[in-house]
Amino acid sequence: MMRGYEKNTLVLAICALTLAGCDSRVAEVNTRMQQIHSKPALPVPPPPVFLPVPSFNYAAQQLRSPFLPGSLAQELTSIAAHRVMPDTTRPPQFLETFELEDLKMRGTIQSPGGPLNALIESPKGGIMRIQVGNYMGKNYGRVVSIKPTEIGLIEIVPDGREGFIERPRTLVLTQVGT
Repeated sequence: MMRGYEKNTLVLAICALTLAGCDSRVAEVNTRMQQIHSKPALPVPPPPVFLPVPSFNYAAQQLRSPFLPGSLAQELTSIAAHRVMPDTTRPPQFLETFELEDLKMRGTIQSPGGPLNALIESPKGGIMRIQVGNYMGKNYGRVVSIKPTEIGLIEIVPDGREGFIERPRTLVLTQVGT
């Protein structure tokens, strides 16, 4: 069995051998560093010469934008000339509380000599009779035509540029059970 001082001596001997091994590696590194420092420095290439870019004055603001297709540019110009605003002072009608996609056309009805009216089913299950000039849907959809199988509407929707545009929509006849 080893005594305490023998253990300490053994540990010190192992540490000395380990450090001796490191000493030879440190000497190698120092020698290599001396060789690198003794070589002459490589020249640094000069930075590239940048030529100034000639300035360009754009003078075609009134012409069609080259970044928009021709038909889209014309459409945006015509829309800008024809500003549309929804009538927020008009009291909303019952069918304007629903999305247009949630409303279903179930048929038409006409009194003798009178205009053609459409029958609309609301999501709540009730059937309402509407005529040209009534409103439906959340986008101020005004009924502009009623045919036996469809209703034509004009909605007023945001154009994405702090304004509104008119968008035609159609609500087609839906069979009962769908």
